[in-house]
Amino acid sequence: MDHNVGKLTKWLRMMGYDTIFFQGADDSQMVARALPEDRIVLTRDTQLIKRGVFTSGRLKVILIQSDVPESQIRQVLNALQMDAPSQPFTRCLECNQPLEERRKDQVENRVPPYVFKTQRQYMECPACHRLYWRGTHWEAMTGKLSRLAGKQPR
Repeated sequence: MDHNVGKLTKWLRMMGYDTIFFQGADDSQMVARALPEDRIVLTRDTQLIKRGVFTSGRLKVILIQSDVPESQIRQVLNALQMDAPSQPFTRCLECNQPLEERRKDQVENRVPPYVFKTQRQYMECPACHRLYWRGTHWEAMTGKLSRLAGKQPR
């Protein structure tokens, strides 16, 4: 993903999609990485999509129309004919790594006491060591993902 769709990156990761966020100034580096990995570039940059690698079809690109993350997600889901989230909450929102389950005793001194007392399931990013659990924030995100995927009324 191009640097101008950052919030969309997190939402797609939340939905379980392998999503790389490119922050560099040189779009050639993004293209060089995307090509061998057969990635789809999501961008709001109308100049970027004029590059030969995109116009020739060697690399797929989606020009994101809106600056509203919810509209962006709907556009991507429609453009790629994707249904609901593939495997929600299985990737780190910060670094895109697949999350790994952790036992409660493995996180005891790493989460707030109330969280430790009330939660049983934990996931950890093996790269950045960020911890995730199914608290109230998770419930709110689950509801929003369901609405975005058309499973609940808006």
